[in-house]
Amino acid sequence: QVQLVESGGGLVQAGGSLRLSCAASGSIFSGQAMGWYRQAPGKQRMLVAFINEGGNTGYRDSVKGRFTISRDKAKNTVDLQMNSLKPEDTAVYYCNTYPLIGTLPVWGQGTQVTVSS
Repeated sequence: QVQLVESGGGLVQAGGSLRLSCAASGSIFSGQAMGWYRQAPGKQRMLVAFINEGGNTGYRDSVKGRFTISRDKAKNTVDLQMNSLKPEDTAVYYCNTYPLIGTLPVWGQGTQVTVSS
């Protein structure tokens, strides 16, 4: 059974920090790169950061230097440390494989991040 559970979101002032965590279960995630995605109101869901099995990472330009993705393969968890948050980071954040698997990938409920100015 594939399951993704995101947590750690909340309301924070601009310049603040949050740490998101994702617990992934199901064999589909074994050996896969994992990513954090976000979806702001009225916008498409987009990749924010990814990390592969070897620990190599990639980031969207707008979050480089502020966000750090990490994973614990033994625990099947993926974290996203977000510093120097900006109002434009406000969105629902989701984790999933990178790239997405299948035509209808399974998504978790996401975690809301709201950054006030």
